[in-house]
Amino acid sequence: MSDTPYADLDPDRILDAVESLGLHADGRVLALNSYENRVYRIGIEGEAPLVAKFYRPGRWTDAAILEEHAFAAELLAADLSVVAPLQHAGATLHAFGGHRFALFPMRGGHAPELGDRAVLTHLGRVLGRMHAVGDGQRFAHRGRIGIESHGEDAVHYLLENRWLPPDLEGNFERLAEALFDAMDACADRAGDVRELRLHGDCHPGNILWRDGQAHFVDLDDCLTGPAVQDLWMLAGRREDCAKPWAWLLEGYEQFRRFDRRELHLVETLRTLRLLHHNAWIARRWHDPAFPAAFPWFEAPRHWESVITQMQEQLAALHEPPPEPA
Repeated sequence: MSDTPYADLDPDRILDAVESLGLHADGRVLALNSYENRVYRIGIEGEAPLVAKFYRPGRWTDAAILEEHAFAAELLAADLSVVAPLQHAGATLHAFGGHRFALFPMRGGHAPELGDRAVLTHLGRVLGRMHAVGDGQRFAHRGRIGIESHGEDAVHYLLENRWLPPDLEGNFERLAEALFDAMDACADRAGDVRELRLHGDCHPGNILWRDGQAHFVDLDDCLTGPAVQDLWMLAGRREDCAKPWAWLLEGYEQFRRFDRRELHLVETLRTLRLLHHNAWIARRWHDPAFPAAFPWFEAPRHWESVITQMQEQLAALHEPPPEPA
C-alpha cells in the first residue's frame, strides 16, 4: 500500500467519481474532518448535497466494508437514526480510479450534552435498541476488540518502530506489561460476557444531536465486543460518572438487559483506546494529513504525557468498577 494513498485524490477526481454514478455535481467540494478515510461534502445540481467517503486503501476488504453497510441498513430498517450509505445502481460500495467510495446523505447537528439526564437516558434507549439489533446476527468480516488486538499489538508496534524517546522506552514497556496483567485480572472479574455487533467508536463526535434526537454516524469502526464498549465514552470519568451511568442504563434497560459485570471492563477499554490511538497515529505517519493534524506526536513531552496516562490507568484498573447511582 502506498505511503500516500490519497495523493491523486484531487477535486477533479472526486467529482469524476461521483459523476460516474450518473449524478450531476455542481463543482463544490468541501473536505470534512476525517483522517482515516477522506470525506467530502459534494454539491449536487438541484438537489441536497451528499457526503462522499473514500475508504483508505488496504485497510478493509470489500467484504468488511459491505458488512458495515449491511449493518447500517439493518439498523435503519429497525427505525434507528443512523446515517447509512445510499444505493446507486443497486450498490453502496463503488470504485473509481483505484479508490473505493460510498455516498451518504448530508446530516446536520451538534454533539449531545452529556451532563443532561434526558439526553443520556435517550442515548441509552437508542443504544439499547441498537444492541438488540446487533445481537441478532454476527459479523463474519469485521474485527473484535480485545487486549491483544488493541493493546499488545499497539505496544509492540510502537516499541519495534522506536517511537518512544530512548529514555522512556523501558518505563513504557514495564508499564505496558503491568497494564496487560491488570486488564487480564479485570477480564477475569467480569467473566464470560456476551459479545455482539457494536458501533465500535461511540464517542460524542459520532453522534449528531438535533431536535431532541440522536443521529449516529460513522460505523467505519463497527466491530464485535461487549455492549459496554458503546457506553463507556458517554459516561465521563470515574470521579463523576455514577449518575451518568445510572441515566444511561435507565434508558438502555428499557430495551435490553445490561450485564453489570461488564462494568469491570470500563477501565480496560479506556486503556486500550489510549494505546490503540497512539499506535494508529504512528502507523499513519507517512500520510501527510497526520503530521499536519498531530504535530505534537513526535515531541518527548507527548510521550511523557502518555506515560502519565498509563500510570493513571494502572491505578484505575485496580479500583472497583463504577457503581451507577
